[in-house]
Amino acid sequence: MKRVVSISLGSSKRNGKVTENFGGEAFSIERIGTDGDKNKAIQLIRDLDGTVDCFGMGGTDLYIYAGNKRYTFRESAKIAAAAKQTPIVDGSGIKNTLERRVINYLNENKIFQFRDRKVLLVCAVDRFGLAKALVDAGSDTVFGDLMFGLGLPLPIRNLRTLNFLAAIIAPVITQLPISLFYPTGASQNEIKPCFTAYFEEADVIAGDFHFIRRNMPEKLDGKMIITNTVTQEDELLLRQRGVRTLVTTTPEMGGRSFGTNILEAILVVLAGKTPAHLTTNDYDLILNKIGIKPRIKMLRD
Repeated sequence: MKRVVSISLGSSKRNGKVTENFGGEAFSIERIGTDGDKNKAIQLIRDLDGTVDCFGMGGTDLYIYAGNKRYTFRESAKIAAAAKQTPIVDGSGIKNTLERRVINYLNENKIFQFRDRKVLLVCAVDRFGLAKALVDAGSDTVFGDLMFGLGLPLPIRNLRTLNFLAAIIAPVITQLPISLFYPTGASQNEIKPCFTAYFEEADVIAGDFHFIRRNMPEKLDGKMIITNTVTQEDELLLRQRGVRTLVTTTPEMGGRSFGTNILEAILVVLAGKTPAHLTTNDYDLILNKIGIKPRIKMLRD
């Protein structure tokens, strides 16, 4: 049996372990949260290095992209460096591919038509594929990077502005502690409604679940949420707040969805190559081969 372990800076309350079959291979899949403790994450990776087939890195990104440039988070790179034998991935290798596929799938199967619908993408700087897919589908999209990442009341409304700001911001934020702008550890369990009007006017709320959860208002009646890393407890919370449809970019595993870092780790194992030798096209071919589709769940009639 293949073994994939995600070491996350997120809350240990979201831990989980399942056994699933992908591409004819049985996988043991585990997520271990360190409650924001970077040293614990490093030690766990050192202890498991060479005993698992691939690591996922959760609760943080290793890379973000601005245009054609890739920027590395300094703090995350130190954690990833603890893996000397086992490959480690953060999900960025498949995130853009996977999320484009989700929007296309919803459109092409007439599950949801995005043209002229209002969408709030809570953070787009690490999700350019999703941002572009939403714009290409004709949605009226607000990118919330400055609002929910930096607390500035400045919505971004087009890709040109997003690209411009990303090129300025990416070299700076990748040198800072992740916790300054992204919920880690216990802060992932907090809800502090922020910029509520943008949630209220949107038909669809998309992006990182921790950003959505931390900032969402009491009422989300009739909304569609497109996200990932959602537990059964999260589903109950969204149902209580009135969310109608939940779409996750990765499939259900043991009654929940895991992060893209875990799915990328699974694809790396199936490919039998190191992440450095896998292209976007390689990932796309494997996703097609094993039949990965988004999970669509109606939470309310």
